Amino acid sequence: MIKIDSKRQLFWLCQYCGWLAYALLTELMIKIPGQEPWLIHLPHLLLDTCCGFFITLCLRKLYTHFRLQAAGVSISLHIVSLLAASLLWTQFKWHSLQWFYGTLWQPMTWFDFGTWTSASMTMLATWTAGYYGIKIYLDNAEQRHQAAEAMHLAKESQLKMLRYQLNPHFMFNSINAICTLILKQHNANAVAMLEKLCDFLRYSLYTDPLAKITVQDEIAILQTYVDIEQCRFQSELKVLITADPSCYAALMPSLLLQPLVENALKHGMGQKNSIIVAITFRQVADKLHISVSDTGAGFEPSAPTSLGIGIKNCHDRLQLIYPAASQLTLENSENGGARVSISIPLELAENR
Repeated sequence: MIKIDSKRQLFWLCQYCGWLAYALLTELMIKIPGQEPWLIHLPHLLLDTCCGFFITLCLRKLYTHFRLQAAGVSISLHIVSLLAASLLWTQFKWHSLQWFYGTLWQPMTWFDFGTWTSASMTMLATWTAGYYGIKIYLDNAEQRHQAAEAMHLAKESQLKMLRYQLNPHFMFNSINAICTLILKQHNANAVAMLEKLCDFLRYSLYTDPLAKITVQDEIAILQTYVDIEQCRFQSELKVLITADPSCYAALMPSLLLQPLVENALKHGMGQKNSIIVAITFRQVADKLHISVSDTGAGFEPSAPTSLGIGIKNCHDRLQLIYPAASQLTLENSENGGARVSISIPLELAENR
């Protein structure tokens, strides 16, 4: 976006360059072919250019006030001011030229009046068109920038909301599990779970929710979450995390998989006494494929997506971070259980 100071500098640059070009063109196309003495046409050209320069500065001030009026009034005022400025400039050019020739009160012929006034009107109208053209372009560019910035801020706020929306439900379950372990006098397990919970919350609070992390970091924090759940479910839970070595440096949204694993535990356990959750990372061409599957009850065929906020938040985050470039699919495995598959563009950490 061009700031106010830059706009002023741009105006003065265009003002000086425009009137310099006017002086050069007038000299080459009118003064030299007209064979006026150098001692007359050069000073007259200087006065002519300076007068036009200051008249346009006055028009700029007037235009600022005219824009505050109603459309019809503003247009009328613009036309009247252009006509008055053209007549004033014409009279100045004529009488200053006559003054150099020593005939200050020499009247203009109607031909000279029409020719000189038309030239003045054309020049000032061109200046006005250029002034408003550049101004409208800069104003539109500024509005587009502000709109884009507002959309960016809204997107950031939405992403942060989606990230932090996952924590309360997980916290509630974890604290309940710790209380249960304490009541059962499983103090060692309670302490271990509490330490893991502190590690997980520390990471969640101090990691930028908008930043992407490597698959290796996501696996590390996911393993911390799994250890917390392991304290709750003991031998009933088994989690397998596998990744191709080429995927470790790939980037992905932070804490993307934790709600999916939590969703698998919440809805997949069902009436079963144990569950196996498998998370895999694979690189296929220019895509990173992630799969979260379980041996639980699977999705209900009638409403596979009505499973709480976990999958919905994951889907919404992917749509915001990778518009039209990500894919999330839900399906039931052939051997039972549910599978969530994610495909995102491959982006390596060393390329950022």
